[in-house]
Amino acid sequence: IIRKRIQKNTPKECYFCAEKKEPQFSETAVLNKFITDRAKIISGLRSGLCSKHQKRVTLAIKRARQLALLPFVVKV
Repeated sequence: IIRKRIQKNTPKECYFCAEKKEPQFSETAVLNKFITDRAKIISGLRSGLCSKHQKRVTLAIKRARQLALLPFVVKV
């Protein structure tokens, strides 16, 4: 059985390719778009990022967490 993945409200184009920018750890407002309310990193299929920028966003989020710019976990 072949199952088709249902995509709901996923962007068609990569955010960083459209803006012609690169993800940076210091831009926390941009990085907040790619983490959930529980501070988990959103996958590339849901965020609409290309694989190149998804890897760089993940690295930037991890660096921002080490510098205490983004939370590791959210207190419930």
